[in-house]
Amino acid sequence: MQTIETLPTPAALIDRQRLLRNLRDMQQRAAREGVALRPHAKTHKTPELARLQQELGATGITVATVDEAEAFVAAGLTDVRVAYPTVGTDRYERLLALMARARISFCLDTPEAIRAASDFFAARGRQAEVLLEVDTGFGRTGVRWDDARRLVDCARLIQEGPGLRLIGLLTHAGQAYHGPGPEESPAEALRRVAAEERDRLLAAAVALQQAGVAHPDRFELSVGSTPTAHYFTNRTEQGFRITEIRPGNYVFHDVMQVALGSCPLDACALTVLARVVSRKPDGRGGWWVFLDAGKKALATDQGYGTQGYGLPLYRPASRTPLPHAVLERLSEEHGWMHVRGGTTLQIGDRVQIVPNHACLIAPLLRRFYVLDGDEVVAEWSVVGAASSVRSASSTC
Repeated sequence: MQTIETLPTPAALIDRQRLLRNLRDMQQRAAREGVALRPHAKTHKTPELARLQQELGATGITVATVDEAEAFVAAGLTDVRVAYPTVGTDRYERLLALMARARISFCLDTPEAIRAASDFFAARGRQAEVLLEVDTGFGRTGVRWDDARRLVDCARLIQEGPGLRLIGLLTHAGQAYHGPGPEESPAEALRRVAAEERDRLLAAAVALQQAGVAHPDRFELSVGSTPTAHYFTNRTEQGFRITEIRPGNYVFHDVMQVALGSCPLDACALTVLARVVSRKPDGRGGWWVFLDAGKKALATDQGYGTQGYGLPLYRPASRTPLPHAVLERLSEEHGWMHVRGGTTLQIGDRVQIVPNHACLIAPLLRRFYVLDGDEVVAEWSVVGAASSVRSASSTC
């Protein structure tokens, strides 16, 4: 029997019971609000976890790259949505090959990309399923939700293009990660952003309906981020309702989600196991404790409410933080943990760290060890290219 004490470090650990609770909670929320749950698989990048999500009721998966789409189709997933502006003949060639084995859809948001994609697929006698990406306040990609003229022009261009079929609208409220305003609590901020994401996408759909290019009975409206999904409620506007949510990070959660008010620390299912390799007094009554988990094992992302580069735990089973400890710096292979006052940590001791941003752990460590207590019950390998490491503004 393999246990946590026999694992190499650094290692990515998944607490199985916390994972299952997170999966079931989000599936139940989707069911209550009458939407499909299409999880963003870039968070975990593992077919085993994707299949578990499907078994619990998820409808298809979301990915960020064509690499991920290929990997999950190869693993048997048959409904894959690329929630990313997909541009370039090289990508279209690869998606075309996947269409013979799975339902593939992707996003576009500019006239230039729409024309190029339509020409490509039409020349090959195919029609690709496309969602028009809408910017509902994040300011990244997508047509602004309140620019009715551009929304209608792009939607018509997709609809009239011989190689494309417009199936809906898609958005990501990445502004949920900005944290609350000066007069808001974290929960109030997430409720506000979730309502903005929903209402602005509904308004965009109504604008298309008024122009004759969308109908409520045949139109998908897709929203997605873990913070807003936790506060999502559905509603109807001119016959339109949100049809799916696309959270990804919810499977693990992380320090950012705790700070934002998405979840309690006890819901964090993912930790990084590190080992103490050196230590020295700081000259001020405290200690520097050096771990074998640096930038190549822990994300350098910091966001609202985070301190340092992850949360070291004193009692991992109860998710109790290590008192007076801050992971202050990361070198490539070293974590610089500062502990005020004394420390009982000795050379060779193991420390579990809740990452700031769980979505970056999969491409960094490439393997998950699934734990039931201290026993390793499964090993899951990560699929897709390691180059898909992204920043905290990713769609999750």
